[in-house]
Amino acid sequence: MGLRELLYRKYERDIEHTLRTEGNVPRHIGVILDGNRRWAKQSGASPADGHRKGADKIQDLLEWSADIGVEVVTLWLLSTDNLERPADELEPLLDIICTATERLAADGRWRIQHVGSAELLPRDTTDRICAAVDKSSEATALHVNVAVGYGGRHEIADAVRSFLRAGSAAGKTLDELADEFSVEHIGEHLYTKGQPDPDLLIRTSGEQRLSGFLLWQSAHTEFYFCDAYWPDFRRVDFLRAVRSFSQRERRHGR
Repeated sequence: MGLRELLYRKYERDIEHTLRTEGNVPRHIGVILDGNRRWAKQSGASPADGHRKGADKIQDLLEWSADIGVEVVTLWLLSTDNLERPADELEPLLDIICTATERLAADGRWRIQHVGSAELLPRDTTDRICAAVDKSSEATALHVNVAVGYGGRHEIADAVRSFLRAGSAAGKTLDELADEFSVEHIGEHLYTKGQPDPDLLIRTSGEQRLSGFLLWQSAHTEFYFCDAYWPDFRRVDFLRAVRSFSQRERRHGR
């Protein structure tokens, strides 16, 4: 082990010790796993190779999160916009995502939940993800949301539709539903209903925008943007993000 690696190991331990001592760890972390294709281009690899390399990094992220006491991790694996990619790129990507989700379920520690518009996905993709969700239903170590076919605006629209359908099933008129409708009803019908809103959102690859990720839930979320492409994201990068969160004074809009 070289001197540089030894110094990084000590640096990581120091950050982790601080986090454990101060106890200010996010309950829910959202991650935009960005930069797989750019990593591939930089490395002379195919886009599919970049996505596979990124998928291999997910297990590390969950290990790091569980180690410091995070309860929920939401992974944005495929947006609704991504569904417009050419078939020769989209089909391998969907298979990589399904395989990664199946591996997470097979681990036995992570409880998987799909968040996204299942009706927008190919039937085989939906079936594979649902099977992984069912397989992991008894896991307790970490709740992992896999956002596949996910768009923040789609989620809000789906939440409104769900509220209206529930009201209609209860025999309420449209006017009655409009009169009683509130922001709390949105939260009760989101894909992530019942979960804490994300405390920290991490985006890799240097891009500094949400792109619609957890649009409703992130009203009071702290953001951290990392320059590393997702396949190069390291434990020290993760710990820096959490340390940055722990040092902020959260006002929650007040």
